[in-house]
Amino acid sequence: MLAFYRSTIGKKIIMAVSGVIGVVFLILHMAGNLQAFMGAEKLNEYAAILHGPLEEVVLLQRVVLVVALVLHVLMAWQLTLRNRAARPIGYARRDPQVSTVAARTMRWGGVLLLAFIVFHILHFTTLDIDPTFVPLDVYGNVVKAFQEPWKVALYVVAMLLLALHLYHGLWSAPRTLGAAPRSRWPLKRRLAAGLAFLLWAGFTSVPVAVFLGILR
Repeated sequence: MLAFYRSTIGKKIIMAVSGVIGVVFLILHMAGNLQAFMGAEKLNEYAAILHGPLEEVVLLQRVVLVVALVLHVLMAWQLTLRNRAARPIGYARRDPQVSTVAARTMRWGGVLLLAFIVFHILHFTTLDIDPTFVPLDVYGNVVKAFQEPWKVALYVVAMLLLALHLYHGLWSAPRTLGAAPRSRWPLKRRLAAGLAFLLWAGFTSVPVAVFLGILR
């Protein structure tokens, strides 16, 4: 097990598996968020269930997510250091042929997403960003938060970064895990692009709808 952890392929597999766990959570989280379009009562009932009958399940989910996130970040950091050690002097010129913008921005995009996750937790989970938020009044808190243009802009930009991160991750993870064959057309990534777009649209729709007055 230790040899697996220390190997490059082992670290890539751990990174892929932890990423898949994150994607599953994002799909569930988006589905919960979209209940805002069904009205305040529906969204707040959903929040009450998560903090009531399903509280233990939510706690377990958070533990799994924290472990997955720590492993994902740790593996990314260790693989980056390993790559730099293998090539201490960078290429004089890089002319990527099958690499995408998403692939080339994974590292700094991941760092910015990590910072956003911390902000998001402080904003809507612990309520430290705005102490006037009312616990379990998720709908009211969401509507109040996204009246402010800078918060809407922050979330929209963060979701764009998330979409780029997911686009590359959703394509590379199955290949790392051996679940997808090599492709003769590596730039054709329709499934990854479709799911990344779906998650981007779902998460972005709520703050934009509040800002435009659709949700009030």
